[in-house]
Amino acid sequence: MMIKTCVQHFNLIKCGAWRSLSTQPSHMNIFDRNAKRLQKERAALSADVGLYDYLKEEVGFRLADRVFDIKREFKTAADIGCNRGYISKHILAECVEHLTLTDTSASMLEQAQGTPGLKMHKLLQDEEQLEFEENSLDLVISSLSLHWVNDLPGCFAKIKSSLKPDGVFIASLFGGDTLYELRSSLQLAELERKGGIAPHVSPFTQIRDIGSLLNRAGFTMLTIDTDELVIGYPSMFELMWDLKGMAENNAAFNRPAHVSRETLLAASAIYKELYAKPNEEGVPATFQIIYLVGWKPGPNQPQPLPRGTAEVSLKDLGTIFEKGGKIKVDGDA
Repeated sequence: MMIKTCVQHFNLIKCGAWRSLSTQPSHMNIFDRNAKRLQKERAALSADVGLYDYLKEEVGFRLADRVFDIKREFKTAADIGCNRGYISKHILAECVEHLTLTDTSASMLEQAQGTPGLKMHKLLQDEEQLEFEENSLDLVISSLSLHWVNDLPGCFAKIKSSLKPDGVFIASLFGGDTLYELRSSLQLAELERKGGIAPHVSPFTQIRDIGSLLNRAGFTMLTIDTDELVIGYPSMFELMWDLKGMAENNAAFNRPAHVSRETLLAASAIYKELYAKPNEEGVPATFQIIYLVGWKPGPNQPQPLPRGTAEVSLKDLGTIFEKGGKIKVDGDA
C-alpha cells in the first residue's frame, strides 16, 4: 500500500512538472515593448519629428522599390510596424489595391499617409500580436520595425499564416553590425571608468539567423541581402540625439537607467579617436540593413525536379561552356 501511494505521489509530481514546463514561454523577452511604444509616441509628438526621417525614408523607398520588382497586382497587403508611413507613401494604387497599416503608436499611425488612390485602413496592433485572418493577404511588408520584436520566429509564423498561397513577405530590419562604433566606444569607456560594461545599444539580429528563422516558419524561395548606410555626424552626441528622434533608442529590459557624464565624454573621445576619418570632420555611424524576401508555398511555384532526372553531368560542364552551351550531352556519359 505504501509503495502504491508513493507511485501515485510521484506521478502527480511528474505531471505537475510537465504542466509547469508547458507554461514556460518559447522565447526570451529582451525588449520592453511598452517602453518602445512610449518612445515612438514621444518621437511622433515632437515638433521637429520630420528632421529625423532621413534614414527610415531612404530604407522605406528602397523596400518599396523591391515591391515594384514583383510584376503582379496585390489585392490585399499589410504594412507591419508602419511607423510614420515610410513605405506607404511610395506604394502606388496600381500595385496594391488595399493596404492595411499597423503600429503600436497611435500618433505615428495617424501621421502615416499613402499615395493618391491607394485604399488604406489603419489598425492599432502590436507586431507580436498580429490578428490577421488566415490566408487573407497577398503581400506583407515591414520596414525597420521587426528588430524590436521579442518572438521573431512566432511573428514570422503568424505572417506566413496570414498570407495566401504564393503570397510574399518583404521586410527590412537592422542587422548585427549596426552602430558597432557606438557600441564599442561606450563599452571601452565604461570598462575604463567602471570596470565593467552595460548594454547601452540594443542587440540586433545577425544575417546568418534570418534565413534559418524564415525556413523554420515555412517560407520558401528566400532572398536575403544586406546593405550598409554610413552617415556622418559632428560627434557621438548628435548621433545619440538623432537616434532618440527616430525612436531607435535602447528599449532592452536590462538597459541602464543612467550613464555618467564622465563615461559619455570618454566614449565620445574614444569614438573620435578610433573611427574618425583622417582630414574629415565628425564621426561615421554604420547602419547595416538586412533585406529579406520569402514566399508562402503555393501550387504554381517552381518545384525541384525529382532526384536522378538530370540530363547533363556536372563533369561535362566544361565542354558545354567551351562550345557556347549549345551542345546536349548524355547524362550517362
